Amino acid sequence: MYNDLFSIGPLTFHTYGLMTAIGIIAAYFTLETRAKKKGLDFEKAFGLLIWCLIFGYLGSKVLYCLTILPQLMKNPSVLLHSLTTGWVVYGGILGGMLGGWLFCRRNKLPAWKFFDTALASMALAQGFGRIGCFFAGCCYGVETDAATGITFHHSDYAPNGVPLFPTQLLSSAFDFLLFFFLVYYDNHRKKNDGEPTGLYLILYSLGRFVIEFWRGDLARGEVGKLSTSQFIAVFVFIVGLIVFIRRRTMKPEAAAAEADGAPEAAAAEQDETAAEQAETAAEQDKIAAEQAETAAEQDKIAAEQAETEAEQAETTAEQAETDVAVVQDDAAGASAGE
Repeated sequence: MYNDLFSIGPLTFHTYGLMTAIGIIAAYFTLETRAKKKGLDFEKAFGLLIWCLIFGYLGSKVLYCLTILPQLMKNPSVLLHSLTTGWVVYGGILGGMLGGWLFCRRNKLPAWKFFDTALASMALAQGFGRIGCFFAGCCYGVETDAATGITFHHSDYAPNGVPLFPTQLLSSAFDFLLFFFLVYYDNHRKKNDGEPTGLYLILYSLGRFVIEFWRGDLARGEVGKLSTSQFIAVFVFIVGLIVFIRRRTMKPEAAAAEADGAPEAAAAEQDETAAEQAETAAEQDKIAAEQAETAAEQDKIAAEQAETEAEQAETTAEQAETDVAVVQDDAAGASAGE
């Protein structure tokens, strides 16, 4: 296997970089296409990808530095020489997920829905990336006498001339299968958002834990009898199991209330809605009070008008009595004169 494709002056293009680029492009288009079918804001897919790549790079580099910490403390310049080499996949996954969560939080996007969509695409990108590892010879397996053994002759990383277990190809096949399974589950088996996210963490950590037993590059670090990746896989598996069980057993109404992946944001939105409703009710009560006050004033005016009319009627009646009395007196006087 040859990792070098061609060179232009001092710049050399590698198969590893090509497969990584293919993986990123494939991840982007599958993310955008599936987001569009789900009715999500697919125009945010590119921004989400960029954030995941940046945080993924930082996460993978930070975790790599932790695995070579003793060497780094003796010679800090190692960090400068490893800016374009030296990665830890788990750091990239966790860093990418953190970047995706921050992006969704910043843009008020439903994080669980985007995670369910994006992590399948991440598995697809990993599948292509592992093919790049195969051509480069990194992440190689232990020596084997099996017919499936792969012998490198021009690798800068793997031992040359020795049959090795093809852990890169096994990892690639596993990642591709994981991609198709997550897409199927998301489309046909999911009860609540967040379940595929939990499944990705469970299945990837489980597969990685098993494949690590055939890895031969011991320089990636160890924690006791476990490799660094196996040690991390235990915790990732537990987190994934908690996420999956919680989301799977949650009532659809409660899951929908947390659809944006931030319960506190949903609660804040509910509080804001309740405050607006209370303010509207207060305004309605104020309007009703003003209307009641206006009605009372109108009743008062009507009562005053009725009282005035009664006084006028009484005055008219008194005038009529006076007129009658005058007529009677005039009539009496006329009779006496006769």
